Amino acid sequence: MALLEQTIASLACEIPGATRVFHKFKLDFCCGGQQPLKDAIAQRNLDAALVVAELEQVQQLPSDETDWRTATPSALIDFILERFHALHRIQLPELIRLARRVEHVHADKPGCPLGLGAHLTNMLQELESHMQKEEQILFPMLKEGFNNPAQGPIAMMRFEHEQHGEGLDELMRLTNDITPPAGACVTWRALYTGLTQLREDLMQHIHLENNILFANATAQA
Repeated sequence: MALLEQTIASLACEIPGATRVFHKFKLDFCCGGQQPLKDAIAQRNLDAALVVAELEQVQQLPSDETDWRTATPSALIDFILERFHALHRIQLPELIRLARRVEHVHADKPGCPLGLGAHLTNMLQELESHMQKEEQILFPMLKEGFNNPAQGPIAMMRFEHEQHGEGLDELMRLTNDITPPAGACVTWRALYTGLTQLREDLMQHIHLENNILFANATAQA
């Protein structure tokens, strides 16, 4: 099947390095991953030939990325816990501190992300609640192979992932697509570098859960 006809989620699963291309073009492969690539490209008024060319280029590159589609649920869950759950709990408090400092010092400057600290605090609270539900309820069920009774919790986690995606959209709005203004101080630039990493990590986190872990559990229910 031509790349343009495949869903973004399937391409993110099948092509190592595809997510880097999607980040570059700001294409949503986690919450919005079920639409065909051609539709997502059209919505963002992108050059389809350019996107496809970059995907074909990464297809040719050797990769040492793990194919999580073939991993056991336990292995994937352990990776998610270590790589994303633990990381988000470190990332967000520091980003909140930096955001509040930038807002305090540069409130009168054009482009200052006023309200960003409060927004990140809300994101942390929602994400912490979400991760605890996964850690205490859903992940133990999936590790034990209880795929059928897990469908209710999976549906709830998918819904909350949509909310996380909306949180990322608002983050982009507040920060001019995470673009610091000319002359931004070191703290401001460090904040935006961290926000870019948070966005990429959270999107990868949601992608692995929605498109691999949850999809596999639903297929086996």
